[in-house]
Amino acid sequence: MRLRLIKDRTLTCEVHDSSHTTPRLRHAGIVDEGGRGLFSCAQLAQNWGIRYNGRGKTVWTERPLPQRPE
Repeated sequence: MRLRLIKDRTLTCEVHDSSHTTPRLRHAGIVDEGGRGLFSCAQLAQNWGIRYNGRGKTVWTERPLPQRPE
């Protein structure tokens, strides 16, 4: 997982894996052991998406940060 701060206004989180399978946004059941990651990201982020390359994919999210007082 990689976190980046862009111009002090946006927090970007990127998670890479070697699979080329497109993740699905779904609602996990109470006893499900998986299926919460992308849903949680989508709920917390303003923007999110997927980038593919020859080594797999990167799922990214962006969340604006509050402005710092001058």
